[in-house]
Amino acid sequence: MADFLETTVDKFIFRVATDCHYNSEGLWVRQVGDQVRVGLSDFLQQRSGDVAFVEIKPEGTILSAGDEVAVIETIKVNVSLTSPVSGKVIEVNPAMEMTPEAINQDPYGNGWLAVIEPSNWEADLAQLLDAQAYLTLMKGQAEEEMKKQ
Repeated sequence: MADFLETTVDKFIFRVATDCHYNSEGLWVRQVGDQVRVGLSDFLQQRSGDVAFVEIKPEGTILSAGDEVAVIETIKVNVSLTSPVSGKVIEVNPAMEMTPEAINQDPYGNGWLAVIEPSNWEADLAQLLDAQAYLTLMKGQAEEEMKKQ
């Protein structure tokens, strides 16, 4: 099980898995052998609201970093999610069809979106944030949102 960094903003607690890297939008990437698993950070899933529907690019889709990998629909918003890495979608989480709420319940575990076979992992990794850098970015974003309310 992953270790977590944690921060509290107002009454919200946000966790960041230390075994993942993140893009600035809040998608995480966890290396698993020669592949990477992709999902939503705790902050992104909390900010978006209860996930009602997920549409993930099908297996075999070739993506560049920044291409849309999935769309989530929540009560609040529809969010287009961009892939943190370039590569080929080799597996889509089958649980997303029947239980998309797994994203909210277990964002770093059962709530993953897809497994991607990266085409240029080292270059993509260099563009991603480690857990501490993402925690700092995310905390700033959360504090900004609190000021707006």
